[in-house]
Amino acid sequence: MAHEVEAHDDGRSFVPSPGIAVAVHDPVAEPALPPHRERMTDKNPARMQGAVRGVYSLFYLSLAGSIWAVAAYMLFPIEDQQLSSIRANNMFIGLGIALALLAIGVGAIHWSKAIMSDKEFIEHRHPTRGRDSTRAAAVQVFEAANEESGFGRRTMISGSLIAALAASILPGIVLFRGLAPFNTPDNPVKGDPVTLLKHTMWDEGMKLALDPTGTPIKASDVTLGAAFHVIPEKLAELGHEEGYLEEKAKAIVLLMRLRPEQLIESEERKDWSYDGIVAYSKVCTHVGCPVALYEQQTHHLLCPCHQSQFDVTDHAKVIFGPAARPLPQLPITVDAEGYLIARSDFTEPVGPSFWERH
Repeated sequence: MAHEVEAHDDGRSFVPSPGIAVAVHDPVAEPALPPHRERMTDKNPARMQGAVRGVYSLFYLSLAGSIWAVAAYMLFPIEDQQLSSIRANNMFIGLGIALALLAIGVGAIHWSKAIMSDKEFIEHRHPTRGRDSTRAAAVQVFEAANEESGFGRRTMISGSLIAALAASILPGIVLFRGLAPFNTPDNPVKGDPVTLLKHTMWDEGMKLALDPTGTPIKASDVTLGAAFHVIPEKLAELGHEEGYLEEKAKAIVLLMRLRPEQLIESEERKDWSYDGIVAYSKVCTHVGCPVALYEQQTHHLLCPCHQSQFDVTDHAKVIFGPAARPLPQLPITVDAEGYLIARSDFTEPVGPSFWERH
């Protein structure tokens, strides 16, 4: 009786004993595509028309959202510094932009699932490209895609989509208006950033106070290695309607105490510190983030936003990162009662360096 011989990879062979059944497996058949199921929009012209109306309605809804975002920017101005207006500005502009982008996305998905061609096809890849025949084939592909998507035939969809996409850019463009100066005839320098950031609430004799309580600080309160967040004493008396946040954003200071022999001070700044106590603007000179991380051992200040580092022992000069200039130093001394006071305002604009560029 003849038996089938099973060969192994190592050259050995196996001959089954009589009575042992050997299963013979056929090659795995290639699975076929499942039967194509027609969509309701393909079978019912009324459903197709409904889908078309739904798509261009979504695109027009996106257009309305973009227009509303622009209108909200004008209806709820933030220049008056009212907290309620600022909140309404942010909320309604955000809702308009969200509606504009969401409607475009939902409309595009609905278009592709209900209206575009639902036939499967195979695209053969060719090893070469760039010839005239290839370019002609590419043109045919675009023409076929246009025909299958219905973009060229369905003018309501194409027109509404183009309008929605064009309008979706407008809110972003309009928001740039907020970066422009807001000068008025009565106050022509109201929006001049150089003028605004060159002068703060610090003045000669102004006491240094803890943030946010406004409690004055004595030199004896500042221990070696300590760091305090400091504001002008009179700042705590201001209300939010009187510009508290705006003034604090410019005048906030970080106060630190080192050993006097550790300080590297230029001749003109010998009297800007007191017994190793120095005060520097807390506003980073890169883009204005709060420089609030103090490393006691290295005497470095770190900006958490973009990792600029400043050396407190050497005029807060930049030792790493994108900041372009040192942190402005606040000249300080003590009064007769031992309280730390400012000698003057900052001698240079605080904040990002680009404000100084005209």
